[in-house]
Amino acid sequence: MFPSPIIAAPMAGGVSTPALVSAVARAGGLGFLAAGYKSVTALRAEIASVRLTGLPFGVNLFVPGGPAKNREPLLAYRAKLASLADRYGVVLPDPQYDDDGWDSKVRTLMDEPVPFVSLTFGLPDRAIIGALQQRGTVVISTVTCQRELVVAQEHGVDAAVVQHSSAGGHSAVFEPSHPAERPTTDIAALIASLIPNSTVPLIAAGGLTGGRDIRRTLDAGATAVQLGTLFVRTHESGARQIHKDALASLAFQGTAVTQAFSGRPARGLENRFMREHRDAPLGYPEVHHLTSPLRAAAAAAGDPELLALWAGTGYRAAQPIGATDLVAHLIAELDR
Repeated sequence: MFPSPIIAAPMAGGVSTPALVSAVARAGGLGFLAAGYKSVTALRAEIASVRLTGLPFGVNLFVPGGPAKNREPLLAYRAKLASLADRYGVVLPDPQYDDDGWDSKVRTLMDEPVPFVSLTFGLPDRAIIGALQQRGTVVISTVTCQRELVVAQEHGVDAAVVQHSSAGGHSAVFEPSHPAERPTTDIAALIASLIPNSTVPLIAAGGLTGGRDIRRTLDAGATAVQLGTLFVRTHESGARQIHKDALASLAFQGTAVTQAFSGRPARGLENRFMREHRDAPLGYPEVHHLTSPLRAAAAAAGDPELLALWAGTGYRAAQPIGATDLVAHLIAELDR
């Protein structure tokens, strides 16, 4: 089903560039474009660019939930951030909901099918999954626990990314307000616990730092592994330099899960903003839009303490090398 056991995770916000996806494909891996936060026009351009390689690739979609049921916590959070906004000279928008152009993006993938589509933050109607599959697309759900895996299988997906809590970036948990029980062990143990009840291939994600981790996870039953943080510092990554540098900086001594930046749980390098806003409300993408001007101002000022520096627990293993070299190295380690 997959060209190799190495998959580069879709990382929204500009990290997963066409150059990164193409470099991974040239090395024999599978890369994913991230449709999140992107216009349909930009997505189509990126798809056209990667198609030129003639190699398999995928596109990831954020499955929209509904708007926040209670706006009062969102407005209170906006008020709490007002003084910080004044300090940076930005205006905080009214927290608004949108579905990230869901219908238009699905239509694009129907009209211009790609080999793989992965889904994050839940599942759409079964009819959409079936329609993508009829066009020759392999549909992959992202899950965090057995309950979500069962639902994904019932929806008829072809495979599932199993995301461990050690993964960087947003948790794919279906219901952030009712998170699944988090395993205290690693991704290999999580995969092993799900294999007996799995009817689809499982892709492991979270905390993987090299060939030894990957081999142990494949031996536990995973068909492939999905790596994100390891690719953030690669030459082809579109991550801001301040983000790449932070992964190697001794100023940051660990990661934590926060909802302060986006209104959804996500793991990143622990910084001052995360520590000062541990009580931030749930509400995605309303909080994402609310904090966007602050993050942009912080990036312009070179201040990593106010940025979402997404990273998994194994972030120290990320190196500033070419993505093709990274994939080739990982595959070589597996063959030893």
